[in-house]
Amino acid sequence: MMDGFWKELQEELKKGVNEKEHPFRFGTFGTVGVDKLPRLRTVVLRHLFENGHLCFYTDKRSKKVMHITENPNVSLLFYHPEKLLQVKIEGLASVVTNENKLQTMWKEIPESNKKDYTTETAPGSTLKNPDNLEYLTGDHFFCMIEIEPFRIEYLKLKKPHHIRVAFEKEDDNWESEFLVP
Repeated sequence: MMDGFWKELQEELKKGVNEKEHPFRFGTFGTVGVDKLPRLRTVVLRHLFENGHLCFYTDKRSKKVMHITENPNVSLLFYHPEKLLQVKIEGLASVVTNENKLQTMWKEIPESNKKDYTTETAPGSTLKNPDNLEYLTGDHFFCMIEIEPFRIEYLKLKKPHHIRVAFEKEDDNWESEFLVP
């Protein structure tokens, strides 16, 4: 019975990667740094790898990279408003350092989007005028974050009963159980 819920959440995540208009394209990414404050931001889901890991891109100077270094425990939240489906993922994040992997992903990014990773100053820096943002030529701060999930929650809001299922990774297997919604 749980297989159907697992299959549905995997299909929706894949659609989030492949379909630009899919609600799972954008997720809320949460970190907690040494200051113990939760930090939330929207990220674009870029890849769902065969091993179940998820990936998004960022500027390597961003605060989220520092937070991941301080505490790799992270969460991702996706919501599909038409299907009333929420998927919450908890996992361990890492900054990808494999140069071959980074080069492969960098080549896949459209030229118009590469500019996002070439600002002269780091994300979050103060700026007097947004029209005066300076970009580097030939240099970039492209970075990949890969998340290895260890817990996934599926929540479907429906009548007569909402359905909530927790999937937990034990060794290389996913165990599941129903939860009270």
